[in-house]
Amino acid sequence: MRIIEGRNPVIEALRSDAEIDTILINKDVAQGSLNKIFELAKKKNILIKNVDRALLDRLSENKRHQGVIAEAMEYQYKDIDHIFDYAKEKNEKPFIVILDEITDVHNLGSIIRSAECLGAHGLIIPKRRAAQINGVAAKSSAGAIEYLPVCRVTNISDTLETLKEKGLWIYGADMEGEKYIYEEKFDVPVGLVIGSEGSGLGRLVKEKCDILIKIPMKGNINSLNASNAASIIIYEIMKQRTC
Repeated sequence: MRIIEGRNPVIEALRSDAEIDTILINKDVAQGSLNKIFELAKKKNILIKNVDRALLDRLSENKRHQGVIAEAMEYQYKDIDHIFDYAKEKNEKPFIVILDEITDVHNLGSIIRSAECLGAHGLIIPKRRAAQINGVAAKSSAGAIEYLPVCRVTNISDTLETLKEKGLWIYGADMEGEKYIYEEKFDVPVGLVIGSEGSGLGRLVKEKCDILIKIPMKGNINSLNASNAASIIIYEIMKQRTC
């Protein structure tokens, strides 16, 4: 069973194709503030239970449930072909974000949120030594996880080769990159690799990238949080594709 916490994530899950079994509501919360949840749940004939806050606190993974938790089926990871099909449906050149051992679930959720909002077609994460989809990641994504396909693979380095065979150009985000992000033209099928919070891109992954790109810096601190860096680069790609 997957826990979906918070009002916006629950609303987005209800709007999507997520398989929700039950919605638990703090019986002391003003019902009027949850009207949208009641409305959507009624349309889908989903059971709503009024419960004590203590139960929600025990179930909550991030302790910020806002008085509502949905119990849903476990997240179903997609395959790579599903991501390409999604891009084809939108009649767009594929744009996939690949995470190389991002370990913080908040960063994972934030990157999913940025990727979905800014037009990426899917996200790829490794099965091991990396954050996975859970309630905290879902909450950090503000519901975007219900719309953006996420694929889980055994080996990121091998997956990059597969993506290249499918026509993607692989761009690695690296502080020592060859080009600033605004110097590159992202008018091709794109795979964007974001490295881990501490050490960045792994050596083998970096070697598989076609081009290493970097964000211009002007401050005394010369590095950004992984999710912030990802958002900036994803935005640049979206901007070039839409302007």
